[in-house]
Amino acid sequence: MQWTLVIPLKSLARAKSRLSDTAGDGLRPGLALAFAQDTVAAALACPAVHDVAVVTDDTLAGRELAALGARIVADEPGGGLNAALRHAAGVVRVSRPESAVAALNADLPALRPAELARVLDAAAEFPRAFLPDAAAIGTTLLTARDGRELRPAFGPDSRARHHASGATELALDAVDSVRQDVDTGEDLRAALALGVGPRTAAAAAGLLIPGQ
Repeated sequence: MQWTLVIPLKSLARAKSRLSDTAGDGLRPGLALAFAQDTVAAALACPAVHDVAVVTDDTLAGRELAALGARIVADEPGGGLNAALRHAAGVVRVSRPESAVAALNADLPALRPAELARVLDAAAEFPRAFLPDAAAIGTTLLTARDGRELRPAFGPDSRARHHASGATELALDAVDSVRQDVDTGEDLRAALALGVGPRTAAAAAGLLIPGQ
């Protein structure tokens, strides 16, 4: 099964506010962009991925991610994360009505194409499925097979919310790179230990990161 990934990205100026213990206001936008670039590059290199659509209104991010091969979808609803994902999934299915769609976080800088392929292959067995984040509270990936609505419920306690929505939780080992999103300095340390992509490595060089 070939998937279309939908990746949401808020304005870089507002992104990653919880990294304030690690990076100042002048550095966080660059880190957020680097996370997204490494995420998109890894996703596009995954054999199970047909294409990637990034939903964002940030001009710089849109330009840089389009240069990597992503399709850019404007966040027309302007109603927050879940509204953006519903909109982007709808846009994708205008041209590919039977596409299998997956929502993927933009802050997975250690993402490995082979691990993502393993998760997507497992998700193909279910109408809707999701992968919890490394903290086992949130969600990094939500999938919907062809003909199924995505029904995103991201936000606080999204693992429980996706459970409640009827999506199947994927219990997989050895897919740490797909689960390790980055919201805090501690998260960044964990991602660096896994091995991040080149843009994140460059952006994080010289930062004082908790635990290092």
